[in-house]
Amino acid sequence: MALLDARSVSVAYGGLQALRAVDVAVEAHQIVGLLGPNGSGKTTLFNVLSGLRPPTSGDVWLGGERITRLPAWAIARRGIGRTFQIPQPFPRLRVRDNVAVGVTFRRRDPLRTGADRMREVERLLATVGLTDKADTPARELSLGERKRLELAVALSTRPILLLLDELASGLSPRGREEVIRFYARLRERGLTIFAIEHSFAVLAEVADRVLVLDQGAVIADGAPRDVFQSPRLARAYLGDEEGE
Repeated sequence: MALLDARSVSVAYGGLQALRAVDVAVEAHQIVGLLGPNGSGKTTLFNVLSGLRPPTSGDVWLGGERITRLPAWAIARRGIGRTFQIPQPFPRLRVRDNVAVGVTFRRRDPLRTGADRMREVERLLATVGLTDKADTPARELSLGERKRLELAVALSTRPILLLLDELASGLSPRGREEVIRFYARLRERGLTIFAIEHSFAVLAEVADRVLVLDQGAVIADGAPRDVFQSPRLARAYLGDEEGE
């Protein structure tokens, strides 16, 4: 049984069909990449999986439990953590305090003492490489650092499944190399990851499988090398020249 199983998920915004009977299965400990041009439905799918948007139809299962239409907080308690394309930490709080919020209020494996919670905060900061920024206000961080902080906050809830939204987007080549190392560290921790990424190079390095969405439907699903060579991927991004 897949850890995450989304079946025939559709979402309509009025007359716009954002998702069209999408099926997604993610096995435990896999890293699955999600590709697609702007407007293809990637963020809408993540919103459904994390409880921010109810599907018009279809169902979502996590670890064999139906979580369709549960509120976001209830889904987080069941083990889904998420980052966003535009990270939004508490800007006035220090980096360590942003992470401490998640550690303090998590409901999965709660820590009983303040000392235990602070040790967990320090461990998470080390995981994402922000130990030296612990006392820095979040508003003073670079884009890459804010993305790492949001990852630490997502990890603070002890998720079994991470939804990562463009962790490598907007970063320099050096920053993308660091993201690849983060994926490796998360895999070593046994996490399951479903990740939106636009960088083919990043997904080629880290993903076990890649799905491609176009106009709200899955048009490819397979090993990165096979998907990247698919004519359907080229048509999704470049259009069908024969039809123009």
